[in-house]
Amino acid sequence: MYVVAGVSGNTGKVVANTLLAQGLPVRVIVRDAKKGEAFKTRGADVAVADLHDAKALTAALKGATGAYLLNPPNLAATDILKNSAGVAAALKAAIAESGVGHVVVLSSIAAQFDSGTGPILSARLLEKELGTLQTPITFLRAAYFMENLLGSLHPMQSDGVLPVMFDATQPFEMVATADIGAVAAQLLREGKSAPRIVELAGPELRTLTDAGKVFGAALHKTLTLAPVPAEAQVGVLKGVGLNDAWAQGYADMNAAFSKGKMVFEGAPRRGLISLERFVGRALQA
Repeated sequence: MYVVAGVSGNTGKVVANTLLAQGLPVRVIVRDAKKGEAFKTRGADVAVADLHDAKALTAALKGATGAYLLNPPNLAATDILKNSAGVAAALKAAIAESGVGHVVVLSSIAAQFDSGTGPILSARLLEKELGTLQTPITFLRAAYFMENLLGSLHPMQSDGVLPVMFDATQPFEMVATADIGAVAAQLLREGKSAPRIVELAGPELRTLTDAGKVFGAALHKTLTLAPVPAEAQVGVLKGVGLNDAWAQGYADMNAAFSKGKMVFEGAPRRGLISLERFVGRALQA
């Protein structure tokens, strides 16, 4: 049995669907039973648990050969690290008590740094906490999600503008969440023999200038890149609905790009989905 969290989001959904398509037994973790119905109709078990609830998580992980776990962004949290510490404590207790054989944990590029990376510090905290367990764990450090670019789709479509919050000519690693889910499923099948850390990116380094050209071609318009100065970013991010903590966190993460901290420790594994393929699929959907 493989247990998969995050099936209401992008990566967990791919993990669960991949394993089910291969005829493997799956149990999904959801906070609301209704969100598990689509997986139940395909033969999956459904466990209802909040990621802060160690007891419910332990029950969900009982008897599992492997599990895919993560700490999804909680945009309602006013203290990002405090919220993440609560999730980390619950996951740690559940992994230890349940006896699950192997765990793949979604982490992030730059999780090796102890400061200066904004919300990515939550991934650092999770690695530190779960890294003390005896259970075999694989930390899947994923690059910047290509899906994040879709947050600017409205101004691209309506105004022909792509807001940019770090150097648009700076190459950086990004990856489609479909690649993350597929690799996570593969690592679960590898089990205890899987590496301790897997760093994952898309086929090649890209820039925001590239992103503007790719989206522009797909939207049949020429996009203008609109730099947002560092000192204005918190206000702009609050203006689109983020609270103080998350606005400052994302501004700090943008600064990390400029400071060269959004990097891997080693050479990443390369996914299959290019920026062009991702954008084509996203706009078609």
